[in-house]
This record gives sequence, C-alpha cells and structure tokens, in this order.
Amino acid sequence: MNIFSISSPRASADQQLLSEARDWLVLLTSGRATAADARALRQWCARSPGHAAAFEQAKALWHGLQPAAQRLEQQARFRTFGRRAFLGGALAASAALFMVRLTVPGGFAGLTADFSTEVGEQRRVDLADGVSLELNTQTRISRRERGVGEQGIELLEGEVEVFSQGVQALKVQAGEGWLSARQARFNLRNTERQVCVTCIEGSLQVEVAGRSIGLDSGRQLTYDERGVGQPVAVDPHAVIAWREQVLVFDDATLDTVVREINRYRPGMLVLLNAELGKRKVQARFYLDQLAGVALLIRDAYGAKCTELPGGVVLLS
Repeated sequence: MNIFSISSPRASADQQLLSEARDWLVLLTSGRATAADARALRQWCARSPGHAAAFEQAKALWHGLQPAAQRLEQQARFRTFGRRAFLGGALAASAALFMVRLTVPGGFAGLTADFSTEVGEQRRVDLADGVSLELNTQTRISRRERGVGEQGIELLEGEVEVFSQGVQALKVQAGEGWLSARQARFNLRNTERQVCVTCIEGSLQVEVAGRSIGLDSGRQLTYDERGVGQPVAVDPHAVIAWREQVLVFDDATLDTVVREINRYRPGMLVLLNAELGKRKVQARFYLDQLAGVALLIRDAYGAKCTELPGGVVLLS
C-alpha cells in the first residue's frame, strides 16, 4: 500500500486559485476594498473558467462558515480581555492607519479637510464674499490661498456644487488644475483620479496642463493625469440631479451605474459579470431607494445576487 500522497499539478493549481479567491473575499469584506479592487476582481474571475469556479467555491465555503463564525463571536463576548486583546488592539490601530490611506477620501490630507461629508451625506457650507458650497457624498474640501485677497479652496475628493457671486474671483484647485470664477454656478467632481467640471450658469476659466480653457453654461470639461479632454455640451440639470436626491443615467453602462451608486451607499456592489457591465441603462434612482438597488438590478437584468458581510453584494 502506498502511504504517500502526491498532488497532481492540476490539483495544486486548483488549490492556488481557491486560495486567491478566498483572499479576494477577505479583501471585499474588510471594509477597505475600493472601486479599483472591484474591477480587478472582475478581471480576475474572467481570466478562465477555473478562476470563476474557484470564486464560486470560495463563496459557498464562506457562507457555510458564517453560522460557526457567529457562534464564536457570541462566545467571545463573554471572555475577559487579556494580553492578546491588548496586542490585538495595537495591531488594529496600526492597520487603521494603513486603511486611512485606502478608504478616507483624499487620504491623509482628507483627515485635515476643513469641510467633509460621509457616505450618503450632503451638506451646505457658506463661505465669505458671496460663495457657497453644496457638498455631495464622500467629499473633502480644504481652504487654499493662492494670492493676496484671493479666496480659494481645494476639492481633495468627491463632488461639490459651487455658487460664486463675489467681487473677487474664487480660485478652486482640483487635481492638477485650477478653476477661476466670479459670477458663476458650477459642479466640480474629483473621483477615481479624474476631474470633471460642468458650468451650470455664467462662465469660468480652467487652467490645466499649461492651457487656459473657458467654459460657458452647459459645457463640461474632464481631465486627469493622462491629459485634458475637449469641452462638450451636456444637460446641466442631469449633472446636478443629486441635489434633488436623484441619480440620472442616460445610456450609461451598468458598470458606470454601479460605480456611481457605490458612492452613496455603505458597503459595495461588486459587478463580476463583464458582459452584464456593458449593458446600457436608462434610469432614475432616488437616493432613498439605493438600499434595495441590487434587487432592482437582479430583476431588470437577471443578475445573481450574493450578499456578504459589511453590505457587500456580488452581482454575477
């Protein structure tokens, strides 16, 4: 009788994929997963049928372990805290410093922002000299002074609608660009390393990459580290629909819709099906409906929903 067991290369490869799939689940439920992580997971699952099967197996194992994990958690509540608890707290504090950079809009700079909002929160801020700000969800803004007598702010992360009716021009920094406006109303967004500015009323000037670009009402400009786009005509009312607690999508891909919804709700929707992500969407979602949006996507597009801890929902 042969008492030795030799794993085949195929078995070893399958175990490796399952291990990687479990790592993905740990990241998703850790509270520090980003939109980029969600896209990377989808690409990972699409690499081969074996990758997709490994992730499905890891999900099944995860759900099978949940009852046991809940029992252990209940037992832990009755235990006294000793040296292990102290060390665990110290490690958690160290991990928290690392997670700040990944999860707080604007990173460490976001912690010192003068004005901020959390997930799903919107807030109005009145500055001096006829300037007011309407901050959207997950937004961080700091005051900036560019010159003597010039009022300025920097949008570190998120989205803001700006009203400028002052005598002096308002200077706004977003990414690598500066905006200048005196009598204007505009929407400014800085998310996923891309800046998008839309002139709602009046006019403004954008200085970026050595260029000076003027925007009038109904014109929009985007720029990032790869370059500066051309001004395009847009519907300004659709851009600022969030002010009315509505998200408007006009022929957007489902992937774009999911990324936008993730800005407004706790947890994360993770779209695993690349073909599903390409489907076009024409829809309006009220912000108070977003808790059940995964079910709406399931019913409308036939997606499979898998719920994980921390508000994470996998769509496949």
